[in-house]
Amino acid sequence: MALSLAVITYNEEDNIVRLLDTFSDSADEIIIVDSFSTDKTKEVCARYPQVKFFEKQFNGYGEQKNHALSLCTQDWVLFLDADEVPNKEMKESILAIVTSPNTDFNVYNAKFINHLGIYIIKHGGWGNVVRERLFKRNAARYSDDKVHEFLITDEKSGILKGNIDHYTYKSIHHHVTKINRYSDMMAEKMFERGKKIKRYKVILSPFYEFNKVFFIRLGFLDGFAGFYVAKTMSYYTFLKYIKLREKIKLIELKKKHIKVT
Repeated sequence: MALSLAVITYNEEDNIVRLLDTFSDSADEIIIVDSFSTDKTKEVCARYPQVKFFEKQFNGYGEQKNHALSLCTQDWVLFLDADEVPNKEMKESILAIVTSPNTDFNVYNAKFINHLGIYIIKHGGWGNVVRERLFKRNAARYSDDKVHEFLITDEKSGILKGNIDHYTYKSIHHHVTKINRYSDMMAEKMFERGKKIKRYKVILSPFYEFNKVFFIRLGFLDGFAGFYVAKTMSYYTFLKYIKLREKIKLIELKKKHIKVT
């Protein structure tokens, strides 16, 4: 085999065990890049001989993932989040690819099953999710975006058999904390790119997001869980735009203050 499992972490002691147990017998190396967790993530990872544990200040998802990628030494990289666990069929598909002398593709997508607490979310844009997860180390890299980073590659991609079980949050408090952190980074990303925001968009965009997720993308078919997804996506949309507006207004006020003084 020639497989590196790469994961970036921050306070993932509850999630990382599932993933490490799944691949402790099959990955040649497991690269963990941690953002100085305050829980027992480091201690948990130390139990696994294949784990190479590194710590790096977090400056954005793209940068952190590319750093982890630079530490991988094997031909194939399986890049997963700590809350993602391939099922048995996908694990077998991955191992068949990395042990084969010839493969049809150098990049492979994975299909997701998204778990929201005790619920499986099948609609609202959460169903039929497919993302790149397995690739040849020299065939791809990540964009440098702080958030919503993406894999950059010129290669055509195949599809892995099976599914990844994605355990999105362990409690509502955890989920809301993630929404707050992601909206911070998204506002910063938009601000750095010079994006402007009108007041009407701050007001109307959350309503549009809710309707898109709950009605257009059939989130209502998931019942109360679908309503929760639509409501929190609406909240995330409001937060990222109001935070962007706040940043812009603060800069404008500073400029006025400088002119006055």
